[in-house]
Amino acid sequence: MLRFETTAGRFDVELFDGESPETVANFLRYVDEAFFDGTLFHRVIPGFMIQGGGMLPGLEPKETQAPIRNEATNGLENLRGTLAMARTNDINSATSQFFINLTDNDFLNHAPGNYGYAVFGRVIEGMDVIDAIAAVATGRRRGHADVPVDDVVIHSVRRLAAAD
Repeated sequence: MLRFETTAGRFDVELFDGESPETVANFLRYVDEAFFDGTLFHRVIPGFMIQGGGMLPGLEPKETQAPIRNEATNGLENLRGTLAMARTNDINSATSQFFINLTDNDFLNHAPGNYGYAVFGRVIEGMDVIDAIAAVATGRRRGHADVPVDDVVIHSVRRLAAAD
């Protein structure tokens, strides 16, 4: 389990390492390196998702590890509260950026003709914080759309012991 501390509050995430072993291992590597500390939720689209994990204030991208294999064939669906890896049009391009689904986004699931986006976890506590982030004012900044007007910063992401 992971705990995210943000400027909007705290939320906890359960990881699906059985279904998404490579994705979870990749994500935990970033967690253990404190990579996410100080990054932003830099893309917020109400009714869709919030995205973060790769940009610093000023929308400066962080250098990442090599991309990973897309595990969207794992049978997990992009349902409200689930975490999935962000990627480019290259199916196997996910690195550190992830998104949290604000609604059931069936069109992001693996299906014939659509490889999909790999779900690897879900919010188990603090969905109100996710909804608060989804409600922030957004605009365009430095060539990016849907950027929060006021930065939503991820202060830290840490592993929690099962008893926490």
